[in-house]
Amino acid sequence: MSGLRIVLMIIQVVASLVLIGSILMQSGKSAGLSGSISGGAEQLFGKQQGRGYEAILTKVTTAGAVLFIIVAIILVAIQ
Repeated sequence: MSGLRIVLMIIQVVASLVLIGSILMQSGKSAGLSGSISGGAEQLFGKQQGRGYEAILTKVTTAGAVLFIIVAIILVAIQ
């Protein structure tokens, strides 16, 4: 394996651990599938704005997901 591929795989593992941890630390906002869909839509359009700890976790989760997807696409491209 090339050095770049090993580095990208390490970044992938770290991003996945950060993503798992940040998702598990978030508190549930509503119960049921329909509640999660409507709650996500309200949060997406700015009706619910988190502050403090929840806002930081949301940003960490978003950054982890974006990093995970980008590294996964790069790993597939160089395969």
